[in-house]
Amino acid sequence: MKISIVIPVFNDIRVSRALESLLSQQHGHELEIVVVDAGSTDGTVAALEHYRNRVYTIISEPDRGIYDGMNKGIRQATGEIIGILNADDQYSDPFVIRDVTAAFEMNASADACYGDLIYTNPDGKVVRYWKAGDGSKIKWHLGWMPPHTTFFVRRRVYESYGGFDLRYPIAADYELMLRLMLKHRIGVKYLSRIITNMAPGGVSNRSPADVVRANIDAMRAWKNNGLRWGLLVPFLKPARKIAQYASRPSVEEFPGSVLLGDEELR
Repeated sequence: MKISIVIPVFNDIRVSRALESLLSQQHGHELEIVVVDAGSTDGTVAALEHYRNRVYTIISEPDRGIYDGMNKGIRQATGEIIGILNADDQYSDPFVIRDVTAAFEMNASADACYGDLIYTNPDGKVVRYWKAGDGSKIKWHLGWMPPHTTFFVRRRVYESYGGFDLRYPIAADYELMLRLMLKHRIGVKYLSRIITNMAPGGVSNRSPADVVRANIDAMRAWKNNGLRWGLLVPFLKPARKIAQYASRPSVEEFPGSVLLGDEELR
């Protein structure tokens, strides 16, 4: 089985860390790496040159944002399975790709899979744990979503249903997964393991205004996909988070860390 990993980047030399975590994977499958640089003007391009002989392709040109870059990488990818790793993230251990490909091999009906995610500070300390759990329609209504950076998809799904919709500049990842999982009801497998170490932050929660825009985009995503009750999501989500905090994982799972339960990027 061939697996493609798309890494979008713009002015972020931490992409070297992401690439090292990917190149250190122990998996026994063919691995294709597609880096999409949006025309970086700092040291990112020079950092990428160090990996040119070990990366399938490097695209470096201006784009219309991170989701446009992801779409470019998806179109370039030739693997049966496609994953996306942000430039400031890294895989949690050397066996992520092995376990992801095994999930697809053992579950022929699975069109996608996802797992858990942890946020780590610059010192590597875990500051937040996102235990995704199994999904359901009612969970989506309560504001749930899988961690996008742990979401792996069969290429045929993108070919059938499209990639990221650029009409959602902050929440295109949410809209994509909503469209695939609720509208088209693709088969999805949850892996109960940490997939990605993520740096805190994100385009959808950098400011209160971004949070508001993300929630508006979420409501639009429900409406535009012909799904009912999307207007309730921004109101039901806080109630779900209160319940999650009350039942959050034990701190003993990650000594010295602050765990906030089933958290989301938005």
